[in-house]
Amino acid sequence: MPGSFSCGVAFTQLWLTLLVVTPVNGQHDSLVLQAPPAVFEGDSVVLRCHTREDIAAESLKFYKNGKALELSGPSSELHIHHANREDNGQYTCTGRKNWHLKYTPSNTVRVQVQELLPRPVLMATPSQPIDGSPVTLTCQIQLPAQRSNVQLQFCFLKNLQALESGCSNSSEFHIPAIWTEESTWYQCRAETVNSQTEKQSIALKIPVQRALADFQTYIMPASKLVYEGQSLLLNCSVNGVPGPLKFSWYKRDMLNKKANIPKSSGAEVKISKVNVSDAGEYYCEAKNSRRRFVSRAVPITIKVPVSQPVLTLSSGKTQALEGDLMTLHCKSQRGSPYILYEFYHENVSLGNSSTLSGEGGGASFNFSMSTERSGNYHCTADNGLGAQNSEAIWISVAEMTNNRSAPVIAGITVGLLITAVGVFLSYCWFSRQAGGKPASDESRSPSDAEPQEPTYYNMPACIELQPVYSNDPKEAVIYTEIRRTQPKPKPKRAVKESESPRSRCQMAEKN
Repeated sequence: MPGSFSCGVAFTQLWLTLLVVTPVNGQHDSLVLQAPPAVFEGDSVVLRCHTREDIAAESLKFYKNGKALELSGPSSELHIHHANREDNGQYTCTGRKNWHLKYTPSNTVRVQVQELLPRPVLMATPSQPIDGSPVTLTCQIQLPAQRSNVQLQFCFLKNLQALESGCSNSSEFHIPAIWTEESTWYQCRAETVNSQTEKQSIALKIPVQRALADFQTYIMPASKLVYEGQSLLLNCSVNGVPGPLKFSWYKRDMLNKKANIPKSSGAEVKISKVNVSDAGEYYCEAKNSRRRFVSRAVPITIKVPVSQPVLTLSSGKTQALEGDLMTLHCKSQRGSPYILYEFYHENVSLGNSSTLSGEGGGASFNFSMSTERSGNYHCTADNGLGAQNSEAIWISVAEMTNNRSAPVIAGITVGLLITAVGVFLSYCWFSRQAGGKPASDESRSPSDAEPQEPTYYNMPACIELQPVYSNDPKEAVIYTEIRRTQPKPKPKRAVKESESPRSRCQMAEKN
């Protein structure tokens, strides 16, 4: 039968029922239609119409469901080749007596074809095989009791393609090893030896489970905690995987980067002297000709002692003023976390701080400086493998009164001097702008004019700056005093028009 595959164990019996209508009062005695007791799919069926001597053989006819059947010639037998459900129905035959024109009917026979082959069911043992394990396929079918001796042959298919073995009389098919990539659709087909009747199962997908090899990983030391400089030994064994096996070791670091460990073709790998770069997750791989198996990762931690810490100051200066905020920073360049940093002043603990990073920013401590805080400072770093001390730093603290006020007072003094000079120059400039020559009498002749000293209005007296310093050793402040002095009177002299008040002041200063 072409094409479709189906599955089922359901068995439906279609019985052939021979309904023989018994003649009443001798009726139908002249014709009797006979049929086999049961008819199955693919059977060859013969219906025979028995007549008496007074029925002419050439007048016999067969009917199905009341319709006359066309035969190749007059015959007392009706042949049905390869019976199927289309042949189901009610059959009769008729004949005519030699001396009558009227046809006489026979009894009625009901023919119902029974299914010979129910739909087979494909089974897999085991139903969920492990990757690489053997599997047995079984094509199960139940024949009717009347046909239990029918010989069948079985065919097995994979993805609609017949397997290499073809068809045989065995209802089982053995797969030596099934793999996950072969987790596809399987079917079986049951057919009679003459191939006149066949049925196919529904497709079955076999769920192949990925094999998990039984790995045993041994490490030395067994604590999975290795100190820098120690040796590390890893050993891998596996059970349940067919050989021969080839082993390889791999390491996955903190960045999830995978790296093959060189010279690790065997089940054992040894690192003579570990360092911090050897930390990570180790796993082994066992590979055969078809599949490879990977063990669970084993985390290896490398503990590194802390290096000598370095103590630094935020200001970079070892001299501070009272009230200054000081920040101490302690840092070790190497060391496994956690690292505990502690700060000391004259061997007295000031406080501690822990950090996760082994090569990070270290730890800091802030405090306000006072005269009592002068002295030696140092810090320690400890991650459980031994504390390390930094070099000591001497920090001196000075009082604010004797030191900090001097720069402030000096700044104020300079500011006052600059202000005084500015006032003086401004005053001289305005005085020059205000000076002028009086208007002359137009009635007088220039020859009669007598030389006169020009009159300057608002002429300022010259200002002399005389700083006065206080040198009291008890005082750290320098005072500056500015005094205004009147110039001494001098005899009048002729002043040229070109002379300005500023020039006169300069001449007075020279005298």
